Amino acid sequence: MPVITRAQLALRNGQDKPEIWVALRGLVYDVTSSRLWRNGKHYEHWAGQDLTDELKDAPHNENVFDKFKVIGRLKS
Repeated sequence: MPVITRAQLALRNGQDKPEIWVALRGLVYDVTSSRLWRNGKHYEHWAGQDLTDELKDAPHNENVFDKFKVIGRLKS
């Protein structure tokens, strides 16, 4: 599995590159296909970053990411 740096993740924010990626618990997910992440924003959350700390405030759990492809591991 590829290792993705925070800088690479940050560029996949829905603005700088066509891909929309987010990280959760060390894994990077491609959420480009989700209508809820259109333009790189999902409610008050922005793509291109690690959302692990923000998940506790979400109305859903991390299982919502099961429908998205894991494309790499976030470099720690």
